[in-house]
Amino acid sequence: MIVLICGLPGVGKTTIAKNLAPLIDAVILSTDKIRKELIPNPTYTKEERKLIYDVMVLIAAHLQNSGINIILDATFNKEYFRNKVKQRIRVPRDEFFIIECVCPEDIIFSRIKNRKEDYSDADISVYKKMKKIYESVEADHITVDTSLNTTGNVKNIARLLRSK
Repeated sequence: MIVLICGLPGVGKTTIAKNLAPLIDAVILSTDKIRKELIPNPTYTKEERKLIYDVMVLIAAHLQNSGINIILDATFNKEYFRNKVKQRIRVPRDEFFIIECVCPEDIIFSRIKNRKEDYSDADISVYKKMKKIYESVEADHITVDTSLNTTGNVKNIARLLRSK
């Protein structure tokens, strides 16, 4: 199973991923963490972004072929990118799920301002830039309001994933 968790910076993707992983026995692949491991001082160029997503997809395909459940934690700001991941990993339709995280902007700003020891470098200016280009998910997906109880959210997601 592949679970792609997408949404704007600060919306709570990583929190959902960390709490969901043990419930579905999954490994988390995060673009923020991969970026920091590969590039100590990232510049966030288009080329860097492509490299990070390519590495994520390569690892995910290998893990998926080994029968390991994976959570992909990234912005995935365009519908094209989300579809491309599914195609490149070659995962069956009934084993690929998209979760779009959303929440009120004031909560996002508070989360971004209060980040500590986090892999993400996104600040409010990055959030605003990403908001202008982010495309909401059109494909079949689960939308999660991350301003609500995390435990309840992840239990709900796990139940929905098992039922599909």
